Amino acid sequence: MPRIAYFGPSGTFTEMALAKLESTGVFGGPVERVPAASQGAAIELVRAASVEGAVVPIESSVEGSIAPTLDALAVGPRLQIIAETELDVAFTILGKPGTELADVKRVAAYPVAAAQVRLWLAHQLPGAELYTSASNAAAAEDVAAGHADAAVSTALAGQRLGLSVLASGVADHDQAVTRFVLVAPPQPAPPRTGTDRTSIVLELANEPGSLMRAFAEFATRGIDLTRIESRPTRTGMGTYRFYLDCVGHIDDAAVAEALKALHRTAARIRYLGSWPATAPTGTPPPADEPAAAWLADLKKGVADL
Repeated sequence: MPRIAYFGPSGTFTEMALAKLESTGVFGGPVERVPAASQGAAIELVRAASVEGAVVPIESSVEGSIAPTLDALAVGPRLQIIAETELDVAFTILGKPGTELADVKRVAAYPVAAAQVRLWLAHQLPGAELYTSASNAAAAEDVAAGHADAAVSTALAGQRLGLSVLASGVADHDQAVTRFVLVAPPQPAPPRTGTDRTSIVLELANEPGSLMRAFAEFATRGIDLTRIESRPTRTGMGTYRFYLDCVGHIDDAAVAEALKALHRTAARIRYLGSWPATAPTGTPPPADEPAAAWLADLKKGVADL
């Protein structure tokens, strides 16, 4: 039975994402779930070969990319994303049995969760103090331990700890979604499906035009970039690395050509993987077969092409 780490403790949305991947057969059977205290800690368990993979959140439709996950993937021995899933995210407000919303003076919440229910908290609990928790499930544990009166958490965490539901389906934005990825040791990418996502991290020379030239490697080949983000390298002021997602697979000729071109010119390129996207998010790269057949005929000396 494979051991799979996840951003825990038990009861987080990340554990729910792991369960969803498990139910769709990604692991080929049941797994042993190993909670980790942070996204980075889960990823380091993979690097240490303590687990076969890790499920971590990578992007929220409300708050954008999950910085701790991006930073952990960019440094250290290379790992690879091999699968993803998405969850609709709405929160459950939990309290000890007998607690009412009117009793709540302190609310425990993971910062990403707090940002997604900011308006609800301002309207329903305007005077409540915010207590920062390490995860959504940890917020429920903080209530059970008496550190807060209510938690922005999940129904699963409430059931595990015997807490009462003070409100459910809480979200400032309808159809809020979080994307989670399965990170594993480097390996051949899953087979191309035609609706794939490829992700890389770039570090570029600090000179005029370097970023434009990198983008041009995708644009001239008709590759659709679906995410462009910069994060500081933490090695000095004004130094950044760039995270790029595109539609396509490393086995698509256009994507492979772009990666090779970037390898020749970038200061550093890290391939994070190609894997099936949960839902199509853009325009697939152009097919290579017609051009390849034309070139082959040229090499054969075929006339009138």
